[in-house]
Amino acid sequence: MKKLLSLIVVMSFGLLAMAQPPKGPANKGMTFGESTTADGAISVSDLTTTVTSEKETPVKVKGKVTDVCTMEGCWIKVQTSDGKMMVKMKDHAFVVPLDLNGKEVIVNGTAAMKVTSVKELQHYAEDAGKTKEEIAKITEPKKEIILNAKGILVL
Repeated sequence: MKKLLSLIVVMSFGLLAMAQPPKGPANKGMTFGESTTADGAISVSDLTTTVTSEKETPVKVKGKVTDVCTMEGCWIKVQTSDGKMMVKMKDHAFVVPLDLNGKEVIVNGTAAMKVTSVKELQHYAEDAGKTKEEIAKITEPKKEIILNAKGILVL
């Protein structure tokens, strides 16, 4: 019984360690996911004129990271002229370090207009470390552009 309890404790710590975003820098020139360049990138604020439907559209945008998923580094938010845009790592193929927060980046991927459910918005708020009170205030779905990143370049 003692061995079983010890095994459960060790496995729990192992799972917690694996669920953390990668530690380390996000220095200028570093890439996460597929390699990409700044060539042809548009401002993230210009994306609203490019992406108007649910159809996936290839995009390359430049913007400033405002939030990084604190649980796994599996999503970021980029500042736009009217708020923040969600950027998910396509198919969870890669993660980014917390150090990416506040940096200018180029995101290469696809974007589409989507409706994000209340449950998913609350999940993102939890990942971002929001309080239970802040999470409880999320009661409406949100229609927004979601970008699925294939690669991110730090500027």
